[in-house]
Amino acid sequence: MRSLSGLWRVAELPTTRDGVERAFSYFTAGVRLGTVAQMVPAVQLGAARAPHEAAYLACWGAAALAAVAVSVVTLVRRRPPGTVVSVLDFGLACALLVLGPLVLAPWDRFGTWTAFQPGYALSVIITAGGVRGLGVWAGSLLAVSVCYVVYLGGDVGSEMTSTAVGNVLTYVVYALVARMFFGYTRRIARDADSSRARAAELARREEERRAQVMMHNGVAVMRLLTEQGDDVSRARLVGQAEVELRRMRSYLRGTEGCAPDGEGPSAGLVATVGRVCERFADLNVLASLDLGTGLRIPAAQAEALERALGSVLLNVRVHAHAHEVVVHLDVTEPEGAWTLTVHDDGVGFDPASVSAGLGLREVVVGELRRRGLGVGIVSAVGEGTTVTVRSRPGPEADPPGPAQPTVRAAFADAP
Repeated sequence: MRSLSGLWRVAELPTTRDGVERAFSYFTAGVRLGTVAQMVPAVQLGAARAPHEAAYLACWGAAALAAVAVSVVTLVRRRPPGTVVSVLDFGLACALLVLGPLVLAPWDRFGTWTAFQPGYALSVIITAGGVRGLGVWAGSLLAVSVCYVVYLGGDVGSEMTSTAVGNVLTYVVYALVARMFFGYTRRIARDADSSRARAAELARREEERRAQVMMHNGVAVMRLLTEQGDDVSRARLVGQAEVELRRMRSYLRGTEGCAPDGEGPSAGLVATVGRVCERFADLNVLASLDLGTGLRIPAAQAEALERALGSVLLNVRVHAHAHEVVVHLDVTEPEGAWTLTVHDDGVGFDPASVSAGLGLREVVVGELRRRGLGVGIVSAVGEGTTVTVRSRPGPEADPPGPAQPTVRAAFADAP
Protein backbone atom coordinates (compact mmCIF):
# COMPACT_ATOMS: atom_id res chain seq x y z
CA MET A 1 0.00 0.00 0.00
CA ARG A 2 2.80 2.39 0.78
CA SER A 3 4.31 1.93 -2.69
CA LEU A 4 0.93 2.60 -4.30
CA SER A 5 0.26 5.67 -2.19
CA GLY A 6 3.69 7.04 -3.04
CA LEU A 7 3.22 6.45 -6.76
CA TRP A 8 1.54 9.78 -7.37
CA ARG A 9 3.54 11.97 -5.01
CA VAL A 10 5.08 14.01 -7.78
CA ALA A 11 6.10 16.79 -5.40
CA GLU A 12 8.33 14.34 -3.54
CA LEU A 13 10.18 13.12 -6.62
CA PRO A 14 13.91 13.83 -6.55
CA THR A 15 15.15 16.53 -8.91
CA THR A 16 17.44 14.08 -10.68
CA ARG A 17 17.42 12.61 -14.15
CA ASP A 18 15.64 9.51 -12.86
CA GLY A 19 13.14 11.68 -11.00
CA VAL A 20 12.41 13.73 -14.11
CA GLU A 21 11.92 10.62 -16.22
CA ARG A 22 9.48 9.31 -13.63
CA ALA A 23 7.58 12.60 -13.71
CA PHE A 24 7.43 12.26 -17.51
CA SER A 25 5.86 8.83 -17.06
CA TYR A 26 3.11 10.42 -14.94
CA PHE A 27 2.62 13.10 -17.57
CA THR A 28 2.43 10.52 -20.36
CA ALA A 29 -0.06 8.34 -18.47
CA GLY A 30 -2.17 11.38 -17.61
CA VAL A 31 -2.42 12.55 -21.21
CA ARG A 32 -3.16 9.11 -22.61
CA LEU A 33 -5.71 8.12 -19.97
CA GLY A 34 -7.26 11.57 -20.24
CA THR A 35 -7.76 10.95 -23.95
CA VAL A 36 -9.51 7.66 -23.19
CA ALA A 37 -11.73 9.47 -20.70
CA GLN A 38 -12.76 11.84 -23.52
CA MET A 39 -13.41 8.94 -25.87
CA VAL A 40 -15.61 6.86 -23.56
CA PRO A 41 -18.77 9.06 -23.43
CA ALA A 42 -18.98 9.27 -27.23
CA VAL A 43 -18.40 5.61 -28.09
CA GLN A 44 -22.05 4.57 -28.07
CA LEU A 45 -23.16 7.47 -30.23
CA GLY A 46 -20.22 7.00 -32.57
CA ALA A 47 -20.97 3.30 -33.06
CA ALA A 48 -24.64 4.04 -33.73
CA ARG A 49 -23.85 6.65 -36.40
CA ALA A 50 -20.91 4.84 -38.01
CA PRO A 51 -21.36 3.31 -41.51
CA HIS A 52 -19.70 0.16 -40.20
CA GLU A 53 -20.34 -0.28 -36.49
CA ALA A 54 -18.04 -3.28 -35.98
CA ALA A 55 -15.15 -1.54 -37.74
CA TYR A 56 -15.72 1.59 -35.67
CA LEU A 57 -15.71 -0.36 -32.41
CA ALA A 58 -12.57 -2.25 -33.46
CA CYS A 59 -10.73 1.01 -34.17
CA TRP A 60 -12.01 2.54 -30.94
CA GLY A 61 -10.95 -0.52 -28.94
CA ALA A 62 -7.48 -0.52 -30.50
CA ALA A 63 -6.98 3.14 -29.59
CA ALA A 64 -8.24 2.70 -26.02
CA LEU A 65 -6.21 -0.46 -25.47
CA ALA A 66 -3.04 1.15 -26.83
CA ALA A 67 -3.50 4.23 -24.64
CA VAL A 68 -3.97 2.12 -21.51
CA ALA A 69 -1.07 -0.17 -22.40
CA VAL A 70 1.29 2.76 -22.98
CA SER A 71 0.21 4.30 -19.66
CA VAL A 72 0.83 1.08 -17.74
CA VAL A 73 4.20 0.47 -19.41
CA THR A 74 5.43 4.01 -18.71
CA LEU A 75 4.35 3.85 -15.07
CA VAL A 76 6.03 0.49 -14.57
CA ARG A 77 9.22 1.53 -16.37
CA ARG A 78 9.14 4.97 -14.71
CA ARG A 79 10.00 6.72 -17.94
CA PRO A 80 8.21 7.83 -21.12
CA PRO A 81 7.93 5.51 -24.14
CA GLY A 82 11.12 4.57 -25.91
CA THR A 83 11.78 4.70 -29.64
CA VAL A 84 10.20 1.34 -30.50
CA VAL A 85 7.00 1.99 -28.55
CA SER A 86 6.71 5.49 -30.00
CA VAL A 87 7.10 4.23 -33.57
CA LEU A 88 4.36 1.65 -32.97
CA ASP A 89 2.22 4.31 -31.33
CA PHE A 90 2.62 6.65 -34.29
CA GLY A 91 1.91 3.79 -36.65
CA LEU A 92 -1.41 3.06 -34.93
CA ALA A 93 -2.33 6.76 -34.97
CA CYS A 94 -1.63 6.90 -38.70
CA ALA A 95 -3.64 3.74 -39.35
CA LEU A 96 -6.62 5.10 -37.40
CA LEU A 97 -6.52 8.36 -39.37
CA VAL A 98 -6.37 6.54 -42.71
CA LEU A 99 -9.25 4.24 -41.71
CA GLY A 100 -11.26 7.15 -40.32
CA PRO A 101 -13.19 7.94 -43.52
CA LEU A 102 -14.31 4.29 -43.68
CA VAL A 103 -15.77 4.15 -40.16
CA LEU A 104 -17.07 7.72 -39.78
CA ALA A 105 -19.79 9.67 -41.47
CA PRO A 106 -18.42 12.78 -43.27
CA TRP A 107 -20.31 15.17 -40.97
CA ASP A 108 -18.77 13.50 -37.87
CA ARG A 109 -15.13 14.17 -38.73
CA PHE A 110 -14.99 17.54 -36.95
CA GLY A 111 -16.03 18.94 -33.60
CA THR A 112 -17.01 15.78 -31.75
CA TRP A 113 -15.33 12.92 -29.90
CA THR A 114 -17.24 10.41 -31.96
CA ALA A 115 -14.35 11.13 -34.33
CA PHE A 116 -11.71 10.18 -31.81
CA GLN A 117 -8.91 9.65 -34.33
CA PRO A 118 -7.55 13.23 -34.50
CA GLY A 119 -7.64 13.56 -30.70
CA TYR A 120 -5.89 10.24 -30.26
CA ALA A 121 -3.21 11.29 -32.76
CA LEU A 122 -2.70 14.54 -30.86
CA SER A 123 -2.17 12.65 -27.57
CA VAL A 124 0.44 10.48 -29.27
CA ILE A 125 2.22 13.57 -30.62
CA ILE A 126 2.33 15.23 -27.21
CA THR A 127 3.59 12.21 -25.30
CA ALA A 128 6.13 11.28 -27.97
CA GLY A 129 7.94 14.57 -27.43
CA GLY A 130 10.30 12.69 -25.15
CA VAL A 131 11.64 10.42 -27.91
CA ARG A 132 15.39 10.99 -27.94
CA GLY A 133 15.88 10.34 -31.66
CA LEU A 134 15.20 13.58 -33.52
CA GLY A 135 14.86 11.81 -36.87
CA VAL A 136 12.30 9.32 -35.53
CA TRP A 137 10.28 12.12 -33.94
CA ALA A 138 10.31 14.39 -37.02
CA GLY A 139 9.53 11.55 -39.42
CA SER A 140 6.65 10.31 -37.29
CA LEU A 141 5.20 13.82 -37.00
CA LEU A 142 5.36 14.21 -40.76
CA ALA A 143 3.67 10.83 -41.24
CA VAL A 144 0.79 11.76 -38.89
CA SER A 145 0.32 15.09 -40.68
CA VAL A 146 0.11 13.35 -44.07
CA CYS A 147 -2.32 10.78 -42.70
CA TYR A 148 -4.49 13.57 -41.32
CA VAL A 149 -4.74 15.02 -44.83
CA VAL A 150 -5.86 11.57 -46.00
CA TYR A 151 -8.35 11.51 -43.12
CA LEU A 152 -9.86 14.76 -44.38
CA GLY A 153 -10.38 13.29 -47.83
CA GLY A 154 -12.25 15.29 -50.46
CA ASP A 155 -15.53 15.68 -48.64
CA VAL A 156 -14.56 18.65 -46.48
CA GLY A 157 -16.55 21.73 -47.33
CA SER A 158 -14.93 25.10 -47.85
CA GLU A 159 -16.34 26.33 -44.56
CA MET A 160 -14.24 23.66 -42.73
CA THR A 161 -10.98 24.36 -44.54
CA SER A 162 -9.74 26.80 -41.91
CA THR A 163 -10.55 24.27 -39.18
CA ALA A 164 -8.63 21.56 -40.99
CA VAL A 165 -5.60 23.81 -41.49
CA GLY A 166 -5.78 24.85 -37.84
CA ASN A 167 -5.78 21.21 -36.74
CA VAL A 168 -2.68 20.44 -38.78
CA LEU A 169 -0.91 23.47 -37.33
CA THR A 170 -2.01 22.35 -33.87
CA TYR A 171 -0.24 19.05 -34.43
CA VAL A 172 2.97 20.86 -35.37
CA VAL A 173 2.84 23.45 -32.59
CA TYR A 174 2.01 20.92 -29.86
CA ALA A 175 4.76 18.65 -31.12
CA LEU A 176 7.33 21.46 -30.95
CA VAL A 177 6.18 22.61 -27.51
CA ALA A 178 6.25 19.07 -26.13
CA ARG A 179 9.68 18.48 -27.60
CA MET A 180 10.99 21.69 -26.04
CA PHE A 181 9.37 20.82 -22.69
CA PHE A 182 10.92 17.36 -22.54
CA GLY A 183 14.34 18.53 -23.72
CA TYR A 184 14.59 21.57 -21.46
CA THR A 185 13.41 19.69 -18.38
CA ARG A 186 15.95 16.95 -19.01
CA ARG A 187 18.67 19.56 -19.32
CA ILE A 188 17.65 21.07 -15.98
CA ALA A 189 17.87 17.61 -14.40
CA ARG A 190 21.33 17.04 -15.92
CA ASP A 191 22.51 20.40 -14.62
CA ALA A 192 21.06 19.61 -11.18
CA ASP A 193 22.86 16.26 -11.12
CA SER A 194 26.11 17.94 -12.19
CA SER A 195 25.69 20.62 -9.53
CA ARG A 196 25.09 18.02 -6.84
CA ALA A 197 28.13 16.05 -7.96
CA ARG A 198 30.21 19.23 -7.96
CA ALA A 199 28.90 20.20 -4.52
CA ALA A 200 29.73 16.73 -3.19
CA GLU A 201 33.24 16.96 -4.61
CA LEU A 202 33.74 20.42 -3.10
CA ALA A 203 32.46 19.15 0.23
CA ARG A 204 34.88 16.23 0.06
CA ARG A 205 37.77 18.58 -0.71
CA GLU A 206 36.73 20.95 2.06
CA GLU A 207 36.56 18.09 4.54
CA GLU A 208 39.97 16.91 3.38
CA ARG A 209 41.31 20.45 3.82
CA ARG A 210 39.79 20.70 7.30
CA ALA A 211 41.38 17.38 8.25
CA GLN A 212 44.77 18.58 7.01
CA VAL A 213 44.42 21.84 8.92
CA MET A 214 43.31 20.04 12.07
CA MET A 215 46.10 17.44 11.97
CA HIS A 216 48.98 19.61 10.75
CA ASN A 217 50.16 21.09 14.06
CA GLY A 218 49.64 17.81 15.90
CA VAL A 219 51.81 15.96 13.38
CA ALA A 220 54.53 18.58 13.74
CA VAL A 221 54.49 18.26 17.54
CA MET A 222 54.64 14.47 17.35
CA ARG A 223 57.62 14.70 15.02
CA LEU A 224 59.41 16.91 17.52
CA LEU A 225 58.63 14.44 20.30
CA THR A 226 60.53 11.73 18.42
CA GLU A 227 63.71 13.84 18.39
CA GLN A 228 66.29 14.00 21.14
CA GLY A 229 65.90 16.82 23.66
CA ASP A 230 66.17 17.74 27.31
CA ASP A 231 63.42 16.98 29.80
CA VAL A 232 62.20 20.58 29.93
CA SER A 233 61.73 20.76 26.15
CA ARG A 234 59.99 17.41 26.08
CA ALA A 235 57.67 18.46 28.91
CA ARG A 236 56.62 21.53 26.93
CA LEU A 237 56.07 19.40 23.83
CA VAL A 238 53.94 16.96 25.80
CA GLY A 239 51.75 19.86 26.91
CA GLN A 240 51.39 21.04 23.32
CA ALA A 241 50.66 17.50 22.20
CA GLU A 242 47.82 17.30 24.72
CA VAL A 243 46.34 20.52 23.31
CA GLU A 244 46.53 19.19 19.76
CA LEU A 245 45.09 15.86 20.90
CA ARG A 246 42.05 17.58 22.38
CA ARG A 247 41.61 19.52 19.16
CA MET A 248 41.80 16.35 17.06
CA ARG A 249 39.26 14.64 19.29
CA SER A 250 36.90 17.59 18.92
CA TYR A 251 37.25 17.38 15.17
CA LEU A 252 36.56 13.63 15.09
CA ARG A 253 33.52 14.08 17.36
CA GLY A 254 32.16 16.85 15.16
CA THR A 255 32.42 19.51 17.89
CA GLU A 256 35.41 21.30 16.42
CA GLY A 257 34.64 24.96 15.87
CA CYS A 258 32.40 25.35 18.94
CA ALA A 259 33.06 28.20 21.35
CA PRO A 260 35.28 27.43 24.35
CA ASP A 261 33.56 26.64 27.64
CA GLY A 262 32.36 29.78 29.36
CA GLU A 263 33.30 32.00 26.41
CA GLY A 264 29.92 32.05 24.68
CA PRO A 265 29.91 33.36 21.10
CA SER A 266 33.12 35.37 21.61
CA ALA A 267 36.56 34.97 23.16
CA GLY A 268 39.14 37.29 24.67
CA LEU A 269 41.82 38.20 22.15
CA VAL A 270 44.58 38.67 24.74
CA ALA A 271 43.73 35.38 26.46
CA THR A 272 43.78 33.54 23.13
CA VAL A 273 47.17 34.90 22.09
CA GLY A 274 48.58 34.52 25.60
CA ARG A 275 47.71 30.82 25.77
CA VAL A 276 49.69 30.13 22.64
CA CYS A 277 52.68 32.20 23.73
CA GLU A 278 52.85 30.33 27.04
CA ARG A 279 53.16 27.03 25.18
CA PHE A 280 56.25 28.35 23.36
CA ALA A 281 58.12 29.91 26.27
CA ASP A 282 61.31 28.18 25.12
CA LEU A 283 61.40 30.47 22.05
CA ASN A 284 61.98 33.55 24.26
CA VAL A 285 58.64 35.05 23.23
CA LEU A 286 58.22 38.71 24.21
CA ALA A 287 54.47 39.37 24.23
CA SER A 288 53.14 42.92 24.32
CA LEU A 289 49.37 42.53 24.52
CA ASP A 290 48.25 45.19 27.00
CA LEU A 291 46.53 47.39 24.39
CA GLY A 292 44.05 44.61 23.66
CA THR A 293 42.87 44.10 27.22
CA GLY A 294 39.11 43.58 27.24
CA LEU A 295 38.91 43.17 23.47
CA ARG A 296 36.78 40.19 22.39
CA ILE A 297 36.50 38.56 18.98
CA PRO A 298 34.15 35.91 17.55
CA ALA A 299 34.94 32.44 18.86
CA ALA A 300 35.51 31.08 15.35
CA GLN A 301 38.12 33.78 14.67
CA ALA A 302 39.75 33.10 18.03
CA GLU A 303 40.05 29.40 17.30
CA ALA A 304 41.51 30.02 13.84
CA LEU A 305 43.92 32.62 15.25
CA GLU A 306 45.07 30.27 18.02
CA ARG A 307 45.73 27.49 15.54
CA ALA A 308 47.49 29.80 13.08
CA LEU A 309 49.70 31.40 15.74
CA GLY A 310 50.62 27.95 17.02
CA SER A 311 51.60 26.90 13.50
CA VAL A 312 53.73 30.03 13.05
CA LEU A 313 55.59 29.47 16.31
CA LEU A 314 56.05 25.76 15.56
CA ASN A 315 57.73 26.67 12.28
CA VAL A 316 59.89 29.24 14.04
CA ARG A 317 61.01 26.56 16.49
CA VAL A 318 61.84 24.05 13.75
CA HIS A 319 63.21 26.21 10.94
CA ALA A 320 63.93 29.83 11.82
CA HIS A 321 66.77 29.38 14.38
CA ALA A 322 65.57 32.59 16.03
CA HIS A 323 66.92 34.03 19.29
CA GLU A 324 63.81 36.06 20.00
CA VAL A 325 60.17 36.30 18.92
CA VAL A 326 58.18 39.49 19.47
CA VAL A 327 54.39 39.28 19.56
CA HIS A 328 52.79 42.72 19.57
CA LEU A 329 49.08 43.61 19.66
CA ASP A 330 47.98 47.07 18.56
CA VAL A 331 44.42 48.43 18.78
CA THR A 332 43.03 51.43 16.92
CA GLU A 333 40.54 53.51 18.88
CA PRO A 334 37.66 54.17 18.76
CA GLU A 335 36.96 51.67 15.95
CA GLY A 336 38.41 48.77 17.91
CA ALA A 337 40.38 47.48 14.91
CA TRP A 338 43.39 45.43 15.94
CA THR A 339 46.68 44.27 14.45
CA LEU A 340 48.73 41.34 15.73
CA THR A 341 52.36 41.23 14.64
CA VAL A 342 54.68 38.22 15.11
CA HIS A 343 58.34 38.89 14.28
CA ASP A 344 61.29 36.54 14.66
CA ASP A 345 64.97 37.39 14.17
CA GLY A 346 65.73 34.08 12.49
CA VAL A 347 67.25 33.16 9.14
CA GLY A 348 64.31 34.45 7.06
CA PHE A 349 63.77 33.47 3.44
CA ASP A 350 63.29 34.82 -0.07
CA PRO A 351 59.52 34.84 -0.81
CA ALA A 352 60.13 35.03 -4.56
CA SER A 353 62.02 31.76 -4.77
CA VAL A 354 60.20 29.38 -2.44
CA SER A 355 56.72 27.81 -2.39
CA ALA A 356 54.11 27.74 0.37
CA GLY A 357 53.59 24.55 2.35
CA LEU A 358 50.38 23.33 3.94
CA GLY A 359 51.04 24.99 7.32
CA LEU A 360 51.40 28.49 5.91
CA ARG A 361 49.02 28.12 3.01
CA GLU A 362 46.07 26.60 4.88
CA VAL A 363 46.56 26.79 8.65
CA VAL A 364 47.78 30.39 8.64
CA VAL A 365 46.75 32.27 5.49
CA GLY A 366 43.81 30.14 4.38
CA GLU A 367 42.06 29.71 7.73
CA LEU A 368 42.47 33.33 8.83
CA ARG A 369 41.20 34.70 5.54
CA ARG A 370 38.21 32.38 5.66
CA ARG A 371 37.39 33.92 9.04
CA GLY A 372 37.51 37.44 7.63
CA LEU A 373 40.98 38.38 8.88
CA GLY A 374 43.76 39.94 6.84
CA VAL A 375 47.17 38.25 6.71
CA GLY A 376 50.51 39.75 5.65
CA ILE A 377 53.91 38.04 5.43
CA VAL A 378 57.22 39.87 5.01
CA SER A 379 60.61 38.16 5.04
CA ALA A 380 64.13 38.49 3.74
CA VAL A 381 67.13 36.20 3.96
CA GLY A 382 69.06 36.93 7.16
CA GLU A 383 66.50 39.45 8.43
CA GLY A 384 63.85 37.22 9.97
CA THR A 385 60.14 37.01 9.20
CA THR A 386 57.14 39.10 10.16
CA VAL A 387 53.58 37.79 10.09
CA THR A 388 50.82 40.38 10.47
CA VAL A 389 47.18 39.57 11.22
CA ARG A 390 44.60 42.34 10.97
CA SER A 391 40.98 42.40 12.04
CA ARG A 392 40.05 44.24 8.85
CA PRO A 393 41.49 42.66 5.72
CA GLY A 394 42.68 44.97 2.99
CA PRO A 395 45.16 45.09 0.10
CA GLU A 396 47.93 46.25 2.40
CA ALA A 397 47.42 43.27 4.73
CA ASP A 398 48.24 40.64 2.15
CA PRO A 399 51.59 39.87 0.54
CA PRO A 400 52.19 40.74 -3.13
CA GLY A 401 50.71 38.37 -5.69
CA PRO A 402 53.76 36.15 -6.38
CA ALA A 403 54.84 35.97 -2.73
CA GLN A 404 51.86 34.21 -1.13
CA PRO A 405 51.83 31.05 -3.24
CA THR A 406 55.63 30.69 -3.09
CA VAL A 407 56.38 31.16 0.63
CA ARG A 408 58.12 28.17 2.26
CA ALA A 409 61.62 28.33 3.86
CA ALA A 410 61.16 29.31 7.51
CA PHE A 411 57.50 28.24 7.25
CA ALA A 412 58.10 24.90 5.58
CA ASP A 413 55.85 22.02 6.61
CA ALA A 414 57.14 19.49 9.08
CA PRO A 415 57.65 16.12 7.40
